[in-house]
Amino acid sequence: MNLLRVVAAMSWSDGELSPEECHLILDRFSQLFAQDAEQQARLRQELHDYVTQNIPLEELVPKLQTETEKQLVLQLGYAVIKASRRTPDEPLINEDEKAAYTQLINLLQLPAEQVKALEAEMDIQLQQKSNVVEAVVDKVNQYLHSESP
Repeated sequence: MNLLRVVAAMSWSDGELSPEECHLILDRFSQLFAQDAEQQARLRQELHDYVTQNIPLEELVPKLQTETEKQLVLQLGYAVIKASRRTPDEPLINEDEKAAYTQLINLLQLPAEQVKALEAEMDIQLQQKSNVVEAVVDKVNQYLHSESP
């Protein structure tokens, strides 16, 4: 759940999590982790409680346990801020999002070259998916399958 909390924190970095973003995240993640409709409904409510909390990154990042989790969080955070333009007039990444992403990079303590490589990999994935939530869910799914025995 720490992965989802960091994604949510990045979504909140501009001070807003739109209802559409929230519903899409909840739907896709509950489908990813639950086998049937009843489990999905329970998980969706639990995820809603996580997503709607605006927990600071400084509290979340230290809970990440592996380098793989840190790399995944960087990519997920990058994807979220790249896709969260609220209006066509707004820059692709606004100042609040840029500051939150810089803070995330600093907290993760990943080398600059690795950050650039992870961002480039996520850019490719974002181009291949219909929206950022699909790219994020796909990335988490890849992670889960690589971590399972």
